[in-house]
Amino acid sequence: MKKKVVVLTGAGVSAESGISTFRDSDGLWEHYRVEDVATYDAYLRNPQLVLDFYNQRRRELFKAEPNEAHRQLVRLEEKYDVHIVTQNIDNLHERAGSTQVLHLHGELTKGRSDKDDSLIVEIGNKEIHLGDKAPDGAQLRPHIVWFGEAVPNIEPAAELCERADYFIVIGTSMAVYPAAGLIHYVPQSTPCYLVDPKAVPISRPITIFQEKAGTGVKKVVDQLLALAQ
Repeated sequence: MKKKVVVLTGAGVSAESGISTFRDSDGLWEHYRVEDVATYDAYLRNPQLVLDFYNQRRRELFKAEPNEAHRQLVRLEEKYDVHIVTQNIDNLHERAGSTQVLHLHGELTKGRSDKDDSLIVEIGNKEIHLGDKAPDGAQLRPHIVWFGEAVPNIEPAAELCERADYFIVIGTSMAVYPAAGLIHYVPQSTPCYLVDPKAVPISRPITIFQEKAGTGVKKVVDQLLALAQ
């Protein structure tokens, strides 16, 4: 049986694909306030602005391609049971070839009913406009977990972390909860790795590669593949 690798990824894993990050000095929050585009209240207050914001994110996504970090994680599947838990709403992990991806914060390529959170539809690269309907007749909204909303996939993510033989953190500030708390579910005996160009506060033993995802992930993958020989 293959050992289980659980990978927690944030915006930094997609940055080299040209996907805008939110928290850097030139990130999206420099141009938009959280309160205006990433809460349900914002959606109620100005649905057109919120839909336009995510339509633009979707257009950016379909111009982007997976980068070396995404591709390196696919290599791990040769020897390990790899589960990616991502905070990202892009589909670059899937497009690179990763087969087990759990999205914590929703997916740009899906919409859902404004009345029934469980009624989710594939939209691909299509835009969502006011008047577009879900199958139940309600307004179609982005399938995004906005600030203040519940994170339905956090429990299955925590269960994966509890069973991790190796745990890798890539490109996340570990500042957004509940995702940042997942590391506390990882057994203390599990080797952990961190790839990020910035210092990230993690209060447990961890092997750090303080560099961009494209180069750092390859080093982690090389190490784990060598261990599996």
